[in-house]
Amino acid sequence: MKSITLAAGGLLLLAQSIGTAMAAQPAMPPQAALCGSCHGPQGQGVEPLGPRLAGLSSQYIQQQIKLFQAGTRQNATMMPMAMTLQGDEVIGQVADYFSAQSVAEVKPKLRGEQVVFADPTEKLVYQGDWTRNLPACVTCHGPSGLGGGTFPRLAGQQASYIKTQLHAWQDGTRKGDVDGMMEHVAKQLDSAEIDAIASYFANLK
Repeated sequence: MKSITLAAGGLLLLAQSIGTAMAAQPAMPPQAALCGSCHGPQGQGVEPLGPRLAGLSSQYIQQQIKLFQAGTRQNATMMPMAMTLQGDEVIGQVADYFSAQSVAEVKPKLRGEQVVFADPTEKLVYQGDWTRNLPACVTCHGPSGLGGGTFPRLAGQQASYIKTQLHAWQDGTRKGDVDGMMEHVAKQLDSAEIDAIASYFANLK
């Protein structure tokens, strides 16, 4: 009888913990349902339709929606989709929802933990290349590319998406960065470096 009581108590605690975890996840706003068709209902991304939104800051997602609406950032699919989200409140609700979705924890690698990098890709990521006036990726995107504020998380993002965006910055078809920083960075990279950086961040998950 005692074992049955203990088992029942354990099941109750499990149910409560599951309920708490579910309650912590915000409900999907109705306006976000359309986004989920390409980005996934939890914003995990549906390659090649849409990149991962989960883990990006709400501030960054809101900024990008508004850039699509203004036509500053061009994409034949995203521009009309962004126009379905009208008003700061709606945009904020959608951005908050996807930003709150769970992502794999990545232990941040802090600058200074490692001084010498044998791998040229890691050197670019953590130290940059000042002979080309090229800052480290983590200068803006944070330790291990975890992002924050208006700088997107790169860790765990699709390699194909990172690669596409770097080429877009490089050829000038993507706009909206502060002071042309990303355009400058991308133009210093060759195709092999872009491939390697995209793969590096995609595998941080």
